[in-house]
Formats: sequence, structure tokens, C-alpha cells
Amino acid sequence: MNSKRIVILLIFVFLAGACLFLPARESKDASYKLGPKDLIKITVFDVPDLNITVRISADGTITLPLLGRIETRGLTRFQLERELARLLEAKYLRNAQVTIFVQEYHSNTVSVMGEVGKPGTYELIGRQTLLQVLSSAGGLSEAASDRIIIIRQYKSGSSRSLAIDLDDLMVKGDPRLNIPLRAGDIINIPGDRFIDIYVFGQVKKPGHIKVKKSGPVTLLKVIAQAGGFADRARKTAVMVTRTVSGKEIKTKVNVKKILKGGRPDFVLQDNDIVHVPESIL
Repeated sequence: MNSKRIVILLIFVFLAGACLFLPARESKDASYKLGPKDLIKITVFDVPDLNITVRISADGTITLPLLGRIETRGLTRFQLERELARLLEAKYLRNAQVTIFVQEYHSNTVSVMGEVGKPGTYELIGRQTLLQVLSSAGGLSEAASDRIIIIRQYKSGSSRSLAIDLDDLMVKGDPRLNIPLRAGDIINIPGDRFIDIYVFGQVKKPGHIKVKKSGPVTLLKVIAQAGGFADRARKTAVMVTRTVSGKEIKTKVNVKKILKGGRPDFVLQDNDIVHVPESIL
């Protein structure tokens, strides 16, 4: 596993550990606003006939014995408790004590798909950011590409997509990219293609290397993934062998000039063979 993946894994371990210190769901959902398809359990102290489990309808209402149709959309469970107590006290009870428990959350959810440990639908209880939801989804897999796509849908029916660079978010730690998520957001982590490169000679870890194709696959990147140059590497005469239409084409590359900025990095292709010769000195 390369150093970037190790850093990303450590971030997810930290986030997962931090979740152990969060309060229980009963305290976290204080700011959760009820909505369609949520399943709630209503208990009225000392009045068993009024205890009921009901699913909020598509229009955001519930229908209860004695009280009839009640609007719930946009209310927290505590606000709904107070409203039901007020209605009961106005006609039927003194000092009504109402308790509501949310058994299933469906209205405030986001979908996480693609290259994560546990794709699926996740509840948004309170304010949650992109990194928190990715941590809940088990983190990124090794096949994840270098960007995250967020699709946000609006009440008008329109939608907008946002591409977030993984390095900027998780390695460079740009806080602006750790955006708060909204109900209905779709987070997609697309998979990446790998290409095969073979590195031999004076590198620290010679052999077969799989490299992501989401960005340019360059000679410096591949040598770094092979552990870097060995002490006796001849950096001025690195040989790249490429097979085109059955014929081998050899290109000598002066990596010293690339490192000094004297020439652009050499872009590799699938199944290229890189040989780093030994210095004659």
C-alpha cells in the first residue's frame, strides 16, 4: 500500500474512533426533522389506547385516534411531542406526557455508491460532512479513483454535480471540500482502471507495478511506487521499452533532467517496461 493510501486509511481510522465518543442516537437526533416515510412510535403516559406506531405519509402527516390528521413535516420529534401534548390537553387530558421515538429514518438520507466498503443509504442525523459519511460507509476501497462525485437534487427538479479531488480533500486537508451534506445527496466514488508497468534494475522494489489510470502515469510516479532509485542507479539513461504493433520501441530517458525541470516527465503506457541501469562509476 502506498503512502497516500496509508494516510487516507489513518484518517478513516481516526474518524471511526471519534464516533465512539459521540452521544447515543437519542441525543443526536435532537435536530433531526421528521419527514415522509419515517416510522415513529408515540407513547402517551398512562393512556395505553393512545400508544401507536405510525409511518409518516408522503404529504408529511400522520392520523391519530382522537386527534385526527396532524402535520409533522419540518418538526423535530421534541417539537411534535409538545404539539401532541398541547392538542391532548386542550380537549382530553391534563398534563399530557407524550414521548416519541423514531424507529426508522427515511426522509433525511444520502446514498453512497461505488468504491466504498459498505455502499448503501445512510441517515443524516444533525449536521454531517462528506468525510463523516464516507467513514460510516467503511472508507474507500483500493480501486477508488482520485475524485468523488456528489450529485445534489433540488426541490425545483434540477440537479447539480460537484467533483472533489481526493488528494485535496484527504491528503492536503482542504476544509472547504469537506462539505456538509443534504438529504437526497448521492455520493459516487467511481472505480479506477489500472495499467501494468514492469520496473527492473536499480530500484528498491523491482517488479510488476499496477498504477491507477485516473491521472497521467509518468516515469517519476512509477519509480516512486517502485521504492525510488537504488544507490547505484544511472538516472541519465533509464530505458523504456514499448511494444507497438508487435515491434519493440526503446526510448532512453534522462531522469536527472526531469528532476531538475529541464524536460517534462515521460508518460508511460500499459505494459511498458522500465529498466534502470547501474551506474558505471
